[in-house]
Amino acid sequence: MPNIQLDHTHHRPSHSNFSLCYLAHDLDVPMNVGSLFRIADALGVEKIHLTGRSPVPPNNKLRKTSRAAEKHVPFSHAADPLPVLQELKAAGYRIISLELTSASIDIRQLVVHASDRICLVLGSENAGVSQALLDLSEQTVHIPMRGRHSSMNVATACAIATFEITRAFCP
Repeated sequence: MPNIQLDHTHHRPSHSNFSLCYLAHDLDVPMNVGSLFRIADALGVEKIHLTGRSPVPPNNKLRKTSRAAEKHVPFSHAADPLPVLQELKAAGYRIISLELTSASIDIRQLVVHASDRICLVLGSENAGVSQALLDLSEQTVHIPMRGRHSSMNVATACAIATFEITRAFCP
């Protein structure tokens, strides 16, 4: 059988999402938020909670990067992330921060069960996940870096973490 590139008309979207949401706090770059929407749409994330100074739709730079995914992925905005995390925790979500810390584990070692509900916490491009958010997290995960830098772009890291987490939802 020949290996022929397919176009968008061949795509059949799934109409189900994983029990996974994001909380993105104090992201400064609209294109990063747009990328989160695109990742969420592509990988079946149920909702994005934008907090602090994170840009929200409508925003032209965000829309351009998201390729209109912000129209299909539910989102909310709150100034203070702490009540949002407390509500998610009360609703049965595991709060997992994506950050390199003294207690973080390699994302590949994170144990996820198909029945889990997870909120992945993402921090600002410069400061990362704040201590207050780390304190509310049940676990912290990181992506091992092999190069000279200790981190990567928040949207890129989010995509890798989301892929690793959602693999566990699919036996």
